[in-house]
Formats: sequence, structure tokens, C-alpha cells
Amino acid sequence: MAPPKSAILRDPRIKRARDSVVRVLGTACGLNVEGSGWVAATGVVVTNAHVVAGESDTTVEADGAPPMLNATTIYFDPSNDVAVLRVPGLQRRALDLAPRPRRGAAGAVLGYPQNGPFRATAARLGMTQTFSSQDAYGRGPISRSITTFRGRVRPGNSGGPVVDGTGRVMSTVFAATVGGGERGGYGVPNRIVRRALARASQPVSTGACAH
Repeated sequence: MAPPKSAILRDPRIKRARDSVVRVLGTACGLNVEGSGWVAATGVVVTNAHVVAGESDTTVEADGAPPMLNATTIYFDPSNDVAVLRVPGLQRRALDLAPRPRRGAAGAVLGYPQNGPFRATAARLGMTQTFSSQDAYGRGPISRSITTFRGRVRPGNSGGPVVDGTGRVMSTVFAATVGGGERGGYGVPNRIVRRALARASQPVSTGACAH
């Protein structure tokens, strides 16, 4: 797979997508937990299950800065590491899911790594395949569908989107690759996120702590 090219970060549609990416904060088992998320509908945010696991005080920051908006988890799937939050008062444009993300498509990872300022880094989409992996709690092995991509992923990028050149979501980040070699990451495939959004409705438990 060709390496990512940073020129895509100058695309105004990717820059505009920034407004739809949020910081997600909470505490679980006495530890502060932070990650990223993206707006999927008015007052609705997609993130990872491990970002909100065990929390009862999840908040969201638009632009990564106060005010903090209270968030309620309305879908929680630790097997695929995806969660959906209802965030009253969050008035941001929703990002669209790319209908058929193409392997090799150029894009960008958007989020708030290391609880710092917003960052966009160049990415290139890989394949979506079924792997033997772990769930949001590190339990496994389980069989799950995962999208791979090249690009830098740091702690705090979890739950943020990988967007294409038009600003549409190609995958939702949940982990970085480990070991030497090319920088890359793993994402939740869009079909799983689409199913999560269709099923999200009422408040649900966020289970035990994942940290």
C-alpha cells in the first residue's frame, strides 16, 4: 500500500470536518479517560466502547474545549469496540459515512491525541477483513471485522474518524498497530457503525472499566 501523503490535509473539506470531531472525557474506576468521537447526527456522537466503558459521567467537548456537554451512552458494543452517545445541546454538522470505502483511498485521521489539541494526520485506507482479535476489554480471541489503514495513531485518537478527501467517514479508529514497521491503525468498519446507529435509542450500561 502506498504511503499517506500530507497534501490531503490542505483540502478544505477535511479542514471543515474538524468541526464535527469532539473530545470525549470521563472517569472509570477512579481513572481519567479521554478519547475522540465524531458527530453522526444532531446530538449524536460515535466513539469506541473502551473510551466510555465503566463510566457514568461521560462528557463531550466540541472543539476540544469547554463547555463540557453531558453525554449518555445509548449503544455499547464491546465486541466491535463501538459506542453511540446522545449529547443534548451539541449542534454540529453530522459527518456522512462513505458508502463503499475503497482500499488505497487517501484520507486523514482526525482527533485529540494525548488529550491535547486537535490533530489531523494523513492516512491511507487498507482492507476490511475478518480477524481473530480481542474485544474492548482485551478478551479473546474473538472473530471480528476490522478495517486497516496506514497513518499515525496515538492514545486519544480512539473513537475519532478516518475521513476521505470529501470529509466522509471511512472508518472509526480503535487502536494503533504495534511493533516495528509502518505506522498504522485499526478501525471499526462502516457497516458496523451504521448498524450501531440504527439500533441506538435508549440509555444502556457501559459495563465494567476497560482501563
